[in-house]
Order: sequence, then structure tokens, then C-alpha cells
Amino acid sequence: MTEPYVKVNKDPSGLATIIFFHPKHNSLPSDILSKLAQTITEAGEDDTVKLIVLKSGGDRTFCSGASFTELISINDLETGKKFFSGFANVINACRKCPKLIIGRVQGKAVGGGVGVASAVDFCLATKFASAKLSELNLGIGPFVVGPAVERKVGVSAMSQMTINADHFYTASWALEKGLYAEIYEDVDALDEGVQKLVDYLLSKNPESQSMLKKVFWEGTEHWDTLLADRAAMSGRLVLSDYTKEVLAGYA
Repeated sequence: MTEPYVKVNKDPSGLATIIFFHPKHNSLPSDILSKLAQTITEAGEDDTVKLIVLKSGGDRTFCSGASFTELISINDLETGKKFFSGFANVINACRKCPKLIIGRVQGKAVGGGVGVASAVDFCLATKFASAKLSELNLGIGPFVVGPAVERKVGVSAMSQMTINADHFYTASWALEKGLYAEIYEDVDALDEGVQKLVDYLLSKNPESQSMLKKVFWEGTEHWDTLLADRAAMSGRLVLSDYTKEVLAGYA
């Protein structure tokens, strides 16, 4: 398929698989971000769903982050804040979802894609799933996704990724820092690993998993406000002369 989409497949076992796709390396424009947040929220509210797997379409890039086409078109603060709030909404949807979310990362994660991988509860990846926080190259920063990334890998590793924004950190590095729980040789092995974990979790008490989810995310109750403030920061910076000049090169 070449058209962007967000879709959900529900299995009688209680598994909901949420898949997002965009032909431009699974980038995330506003409409996809909005639909993704809504789909995660609805799956969390669905009593027939016990567990969620979050994945992207295609065989290569997991998620390349913000849509450059949309970034280039931002010309006022409100539009900028609204766009970056889309990432905040996805992270908060994952955070508030009462079901455990398993991430399947088949390839590179860039910018907001690292934020998505950080927002799930347990993340499995291939050895090709290198990660990069590229925002500083655009004259902004990973302000919105930063709290989720920091929660997973710690301040030191997050600052390394943020400052060295040209560098792809290997999947092995991400495994060592805690972004990924396991890495696999290829997509087939990844899918086997995901299925094994899914089968295990579906055989366990969903109520206990929901309670554990609350425990895991304790201390993040202020993120609705925090991430909205961070979205405003990014929205201001994307209007700067520096960022406008950089983005013009991608037009």
C-alpha cells in the first residue's frame, strides 16, 4: 500500500495489533498522529482487548519522526504547537492506556520515532533498529519526546543522543541503555519473539498487568501539562530563521 494509514487488527484472544504507515519512511503528519493517539485510546477502553502490539508497516524504517512536508508549512505559533502536540498526544495515550503495549521496531527510529519506541511498555527490535534524535540538526530539540526517552534510557544517554544529533546509535547500544528489551537478527526472528511474548502475557492475569502498568508510570501524572508546554517550545523554535532556512533545503 502507498496511502498512509492507521489500522487495528483485533484477535479473539484479546490481542489488538495497531499498525501505522506512511510511504515517506513512516513519517508522522498530524492526521496520522491524531489517528494513532485515538486508536491507542480506543483499544485501551475496549473491554475485549487485553494486550496491544504497536508496529509500523513496511520492512525498513520503523518511524522517521515528524513529517518534513508539514514542518515546512508551519508559519505561526498556534499551528506549530498543534503539530508538536500530536506527538504529545501519542505519548500520553500510551502512558494512560490501561493495557500493556508491546512495541515492534523492525528498523531505524528517528526523532519522534524514538519517542514512540520509548512510550511503549516493552520494546522488541531487530539489529537494524538504530536510533537517532535528529532534532538539533533542524534547530529545535526533542522537547516533546524527551521525557519519554529520558524515562527509558536515563538523562545521560538521552543527552548523548540529543547533542550528537548526526549519529545513529546502534540497536545494541539501545538494548544496553534499556530502550529495547531484546534485539533479533531479522524481522522473522523479531516476529517470533513478539508472538512468544504475546502468548505469554495473554495467558496471565490482565488485571494484574493493568495494575503493573499504573505502577510503571507513577510520577508521570503531570505529563499532560509538561508535554503541552514542550510542544509550545518546539512550536516557537520551528518558526526561527535558522530552522526555516534548514527546512527550506528539504522543500
